[in-house]
Amino acid sequence: MHGGGARRWGYLLVLPVAVFAIATARADTLADVRERGFLRCGVIEGSPGYSTLNDKGERVGFDIDHCKTISAAVFGKVSIEFVPITPNTVFTLLQSGGIDIFPGGATWSFTRDTTMGLDFTGVYMWAGQGFVVHKALGVSRVAELDGATICVAQGTTLEQNLADYFDANGLRYTAITFADIDKGLQAYRADRCDAFTNERVSTAGRISVWPDREDHVILDEVISKEPMAALVRQDDPRWRDIALWSFNVRIAAEELGINQANVSRMRDESDNQEVRRLLGVQGSFGERLGLSNDWAYDIIRIVGNSEDMWNRHFAPLGVSRGLNRTWRDGGLMSALPFR
Repeated sequence: MHGGGARRWGYLLVLPVAVFAIATARADTLADVRERGFLRCGVIEGSPGYSTLNDKGERVGFDIDHCKTISAAVFGKVSIEFVPITPNTVFTLLQSGGIDIFPGGATWSFTRDTTMGLDFTGVYMWAGQGFVVHKALGVSRVAELDGATICVAQGTTLEQNLADYFDANGLRYTAITFADIDKGLQAYRADRCDAFTNERVSTAGRISVWPDREDHVILDEVISKEPMAALVRQDDPRWRDIALWSFNVRIAAEELGINQANVSRMRDESDNQEVRRLLGVQGSFGERLGLSNDWAYDIIRIVGNSEDMWNRHFAPLGVSRGLNRTWRDGGLMSALPFR
């Protein structure tokens, strides 16, 4: 999800906001998942970088690693039922218990947080609307698109963001609108417009399979801020804590220099007290969540840290981390402390 609606489907589809009543009885999702023996994880299919099948028929991608993160925390292994979702089913499936978590995420907004009976579980990605341009134009900044023709999905927040940004910056443009992302991209590729605007990482995944990919450039700038977070039901604070702190493990691991390759050595050899608490050598952080004290170790062992995930799924698409770097490297990602 992104902005006012769908993200992985490639554009910001404006969805009606459903208002759900929050059940008075508290759920126990952790107990249900353990009794069932696997996590039910809602995923969007066919989105390179986020969720797709590799040559072996295995599910891979950023969103798939979110599912694996929660499974690793609960079971110490990958035990997941992937449930395909659409913009029309995801919120009701989550609210009704059909899935345990929607890791594909949505923009964390006031309305969604206060009216849907759902909880966000910490920002794991700073997304934003950007532009892909024909390399031959020699454009490197959005300001250089003054007077350009831009393809955009019709009736979406993309269209509004484009208008607002160009108006605020005194830039001129001509919009060519299309009913869906694929038609817009086809028009851009056929030189009907100078640029195409969409969520940057989603665009990178879609154009990664083009044989002429090197003839196109995704600009580094973004014109909207979209803090993305996974969603769980609001009636289970412990399950929200498990999701929030499990995603936080990956950021903390990167800050502390722990990755998938060295996590076992760090657990055995590190004298850093926060490292020792994170990896279960001392303290009982996992038990406080109802998990094993090896929960964070298992997450890093199975999934890795945030940098591992980015390098695995998005770096091959040619997408720079930008705001998704840690705060020490000039980004916005900062781990909550394990103390």
